[in-house]
Amino acid sequence: MDFETAQQLATKYGTPTLFLSRSRIRESYRALRYALPGVEHFYAVKSNAEPKLISILAEEGASFDVCTNGEIDIVRECGISSGKCLHTHPIKRESDIRYALDFGIDLFVVDNESELDKIVPFRDKAKILVRMSIQNPGCLVNLSQKFGVVPTQTFALIAKAHSMGITVKGISFHVGSQNENQLKYIEALEYCRDICRKAAISGIILEIIDIGGGFPINYLTNVAPIQQFCQPINEYLDRYFSNYRIIAEPGRFISGPSMSLVARVMGKSKRSGVWWYYLDEGLYGSFSGKMFDHAHYPMFTSRTGHTHNSVIAGPTCDSIDVLYENIALPELQIGDILLFESMGSYTTASASNFNGFPKAEIVCIE
Repeated sequence: MDFETAQQLATKYGTPTLFLSRSRIRESYRALRYALPGVEHFYAVKSNAEPKLISILAEEGASFDVCTNGEIDIVRECGISSGKCLHTHPIKRESDIRYALDFGIDLFVVDNESELDKIVPFRDKAKILVRMSIQNPGCLVNLSQKFGVVPTQTFALIAKAHSMGITVKGISFHVGSQNENQLKYIEALEYCRDICRKAAISGIILEIIDIGGGFPINYLTNVAPIQQFCQPINEYLDRYFSNYRIIAEPGRFISGPSMSLVARVMGKSKRSGVWWYYLDEGLYGSFSGKMFDHAHYPMFTSRTGHTHNSVIAGPTCDSIDVLYENIALPELQIGDILLFESMGSYTTASASNFNGFPKAEIVCIE
């Protein structure tokens, strides 16, 4: 979004406002589908559950990765059929399994024996993917710290499930959120090859490989173009998994670029020689992603000229509500707007109404 457009939209809709771009959603989804041909994409609803976004993806033919009863309710209200959904939370209550089955979802993810025990009462309907962990401390969020069975024990869990009469459809993994190393997918797929071989010898036919998400987007620095990023993944899949159903769970790659935030300077103060600017949006709102997702968003101002050491803070009474410190900015004035890009994933999804400040409005634009 260019700054002139941002100013016009701020005048029309006020601030803080998140502007959801229909064209960006479509562009991102189509780019990933082109980069990974033959892969079914289940959009990770948790990254941004805005119904307008989900409806646009449904029009594009996307499927949906849901983790909770609440996310099931969201996709149902958007008219998504259960056949387009996969339940990916490795830890569930029996009531969660029943709720998903009642909706019509029959494919679940597990990563431990306790979860197998929960599936047993529903094994006539429920099928599973076993989630394997892939450690990746170099990514933005290492999801395998909390979930997944280590690769050397993945086959044993598959065999255990099979012995309990549970249908195991395949293996899932997630290399970590905002992962810039495509070789992590190859590492995971190498493990999958070995596990599939062991399963076949044991008479267990696996059909699905779920390569998860983690596809990176541009924030303050540019990442590899998605087609270039996915090339070695495609080559490996074509060579070794051409007879498998391959699915993915993209979230950030689709939702991240889809939103721009326009916020306004509501106050300023010079503290110990440093300019502090207080915005009408902060860590408890759309910038929650800075805390929970460790993301840093590109920021733009219309001001030019000599810069000063500055701090950008949010509006709440909590002193933790500080967005940027030790940044060089021209002097801003009360009422100025700031534009932030790549604000679509893990932002409004984790925002709150703390201190009585409402969540930013979401306005759909082309």
